[in-house]
Amino acid sequence: MSGSGSRQAAERGGFMTRGSRIARYAASGACRSLAGAGLALSLGLSLPARGQEVPAGSQDAPSATPTTDPNQVRPGSYVLDSAHGKITWSVSHLGYSTYYGQITDVTARAELDPKAPAKSRIRVAIGIASVTGLNAELDGHLKGPDFFDAAKFPTATFVSTAVEPTSPTTARINGTLTLKGVEKPVSFDATFNQAGLHPVDKGYTVGFDGRAVIKRSDFGISAYLPLVGDEVSLRLEGEFKVAP
Repeated sequence: MSGSGSRQAAERGGFMTRGSRIARYAASGACRSLAGAGLALSLGLSLPARGQEVPAGSQDAPSATPTTDPNQVRPGSYVLDSAHGKITWSVSHLGYSTYYGQITDVTARAELDPKAPAKSRIRVAIGIASVTGLNAELDGHLKGPDFFDAAKFPTATFVSTAVEPTSPTTARINGTLTLKGVEKPVSFDATFNQAGLHPVDKGYTVGFDGRAVIKRSDFGISAYLPLVGDEVSLRLEGEFKVAP
């Protein structure tokens, strides 16, 4: 064999030797990775999430993974997380635009029974002083006698009287709204979003959206009709925590 051929054979041999070492190293690394993944998976399956206490054998313990199945919601008493519960209202303004505002002082208590939704109940209290049109001058007007008269009627309430499921994740909530001293039947459509352990506070949480339309004139709020619309659309947002 010529000198050139010998060098090529040696290089091939060296390449194969290095390739074998690389292959063996990669294989051993892959095995270690797979072993580590298996260990992590076994630990993940056997240990509860941090901050979550799961009694052995308990089927009622909440899952760390949120569920969109309302049948999996834990029954019981819940209170609204006021930091994540508000009402957004909108009304036609002179026909030129739709004006939006919010009500931020909202408290609520709900009794939820996912196996018998018709037995669920909710009671809501609304601090009228928190009504805002996101404009200081308008806010003062809204809280005055022309509209809500917050000094005389500081609180509005809604108390449910019946819950009518309309689909696996929606329901019509019928009840009585007391606003500015007037009681009227009002209904809103609620949609279940999800339930599970909150990723921040680790508390069990149930989330809903709601929609309703009321006529403000029904409650004696008739200023500037019909220039400012009579129908007021309400968008309700709420995260409920297990009651202490």
